[in-house]
Amino acid sequence: MKKILVPVDFSDFSKYALEVASKLAKQHGSGIVLLHMIGMSDSVLANSELAEEAEAKYFLKLAKDKIKELTGQKYLKGIAVNAIIQNYKDFEEVNKVAQEQDCDLIVMGSHGASGIRELFVGSNTEKVVRSSDLPVMVIKSKPEAFQLQRIVMACDLDLENISVYKKAEQFAESNGASLEMVYVHSAGANFMGRDDVTQRLEAFKQELGKDVNINFYDHNSVEKGILQYCFEKNADLLVIPTHGRKGLARFIVGSLAETVSNHAKIPVMTIRI
Repeated sequence: MKKILVPVDFSDFSKYALEVASKLAKQHGSGIVLLHMIGMSDSVLANSELAEEAEAKYFLKLAKDKIKELTGQKYLKGIAVNAIIQNYKDFEEVNKVAQEQDCDLIVMGSHGASGIRELFVGSNTEKVVRSSDLPVMVIKSKPEAFQLQRIVMACDLDLENISVYKKAEQFAESNGASLEMVYVHSAGANFMGRDDVTQRLEAFKQELGKDVNINFYDHNSVEKGILQYCFEKNADLLVIPTHGRKGLARFIVGSLAETVSNHAKIPVMTIRI
């Protein structure tokens, strides 16, 4: 990894993400790009009135001061850090910045959401997961002893997941971690019998070109089954493929990657199919 992008809003969760990014950066000799989005209205920026101009300058100075405080953290010592402050309000712009800065990974914090708030509001992290062409690692808690030893990838054995597996395998190898796959066998609209699943598994291995160990896990919920499996296996990171659905398709079908990222306690990495 050459560069890691870390969007920060100066909350504790974005600081957790920055600390994790620093550990990865030191291991890979990577640089870190800090991105803070001020999100002021265009009317404030365009208005030449003294009050509006003073407000814009105040928020810009405040952001610079907080960035300076962040970059002074001990865990960033020895890491090349570049800070960017933009007036973006749409979190889909994060993907654009990551590509412009030639980043390989986005690491960001999330406090998650639940109930009505989750359904109607969502989170900025979910918006980045939906729109990013790069892998996104979501951090949910303070990294007391962050290390990658055991990585679990969950998928439905569709052949389109092979590209994700290869990226996850490369990431695991570069971090000296093991990688295992899990398929959650659950009743529901997409239920398949064991014979059908076995055929799908063999087709997956054949297309991949090698034999891999894929674990079957029975649960009445795919999402809860994935999380329970990771808990039982003491996984350090969960990898989930995502289509990045938007609009009506996302509302009807939903996104397993977003849902799992929202509720997992361990770090989750989403990789675009």
